Amino acid sequence: MTQMESPAVPSMWRGRKRKTVRMVNGRRSLFSRLLIAASGLLLACLILFAIAPQWFAPYSPTEMNTSAILQAPGESYWLGTDYFGRDIFSLIVFGSRDALLVGISAVLLGGSIGALIGATAGYAGRMLDSLLMRLIDTLMTIPGILLALTISAVLGPSKFNLIIAVSVSSIPGFARVLRGQVLAIKSRPFIEAARANGTSHFSILFRHIAPHALSPFLIMGTMGVGSAILMGSGLSFLGLGSISEIPDWGSLLSQGRSYISVAWWIATFPGLAITLLVVSVNLLGDELQAAVGPRKGSTKGGDSK
Repeated sequence: MTQMESPAVPSMWRGRKRKTVRMVNGRRSLFSRLLIAASGLLLACLILFAIAPQWFAPYSPTEMNTSAILQAPGESYWLGTDYFGRDIFSLIVFGSRDALLVGISAVLLGGSIGALIGATAGYAGRMLDSLLMRLIDTLMTIPGILLALTISAVLGPSKFNLIIAVSVSSIPGFARVLRGQVLAIKSRPFIEAARANGTSHFSILFRHIAPHALSPFLIMGTMGVGSAILMGSGLSFLGLGSISEIPDWGSLLSQGRSYISVAWWIATFPGLAITLLVVSVNLLGDELQAAVGPRKGSTKGGDSK
């Protein structure tokens, strides 16, 4: 009797193990969905802040209340005030515009230039490919933050120069990714057919190859926004950001470090805003990659219509 029942024991344990694994995976999936939803909600709020900050900020970012200097977070000032008596929450709300503007603009500019260089190098090949990629490899030997820091120091502090500096540091990554995509696609049968039909190189590159290379570009661009925001805030922290009556988050963080022992909230909340924004953008980038990843590279001749 015992000998007949014993084989059922391992199978029972395997069943329990599978059930446990399913429960753990289910909880992870639920947690992941909640995290993505929270990230999307936070990002949506920050975008609304950037579009219409006057609707959400309880005070003007330039309003100074000398009777409320260095006031701790409370009912009147939710996140406290700075050394000028300005409301920290209002400064963060108005500063979200610069943070998103720098991040998105730098990725659009750097990504477009990098994609153009990479696509041209990959499609042209031979000497032009070697020349362009030698330039990209040279840029990649310089750390991105150091390259952006050097450009900002040379051009001087301003919002436009900050965008230029951050965008230049993002060019090499986009160029290498797009070159790899073009090299993989240009040898496909439908590209050869387009060449045989006399289609121009410009049309082949932008009508047939570009749509198939769009997914990795969008994924990299989404993740690049977070890196650009972080880099832009770092340069502002060093005094190389925009010069304005309304300080951006990096400038607030830099100014608040002098008061960290007596007014911790001045530096803490802008730093928390930067962290939450970057993490939210990166999580959404990961979700986008997971969503389009299985279809990436599935290029067929019939897709080129």
